[in-house]
Amino acid sequence: MRSLIILYSYHHNNTEKIAKVFAEVLDAQIKTPKEINLEDLDDYDLIGFGSGIYSAKHHKFLIDLANTLPEVSNRKAFIFSTAALTNKKKLTKDHQLLREKLLSKGYVILNEFQCKGFNTNSFLKYFKGMNKGRPNAEDFKRAKEFAHNLIF
Repeated sequence: MRSLIILYSYHHNNTEKIAKVFAEVLDAQIKTPKEINLEDLDDYDLIGFGSGIYSAKHHKFLIDLANTLPEVSNRKAFIFSTAALTNKKKLTKDHQLLREKLLSKGYVILNEFQCKGFNTNSFLKYFKGMNKGRPNAEDFKRAKEFAHNLIF
């Protein structure tokens, strides 16, 4: 199974840390949206899409890439993110835009992952941020289990 992870992570590289766990388990390459050549996506059996969450959605660069994806037939994918606050309902809302775009292009979403990430955005920087130390060992363990369950 050939896998690719498309990632945009910058502030504290929280999402990159999770992507590296996925990449290790899936023996996947990690690329940024700007490094993607759309024609090359046909070479992959599984594609992960992830970033931090900004105003209840994935980063603009990832959404912009999703808008340009060609239509496919049953291409397997997964979605992931890190966020300041997490729970099942929030994951569903945070991933909604990207999920809808991928589904409309013919992708099959195998599963979705979200965990907390260290956040110093906006006013939080004045309070030394929230979720310091996240993602942590438990998050990495969950990420590893998640990735193992994606192998087909």
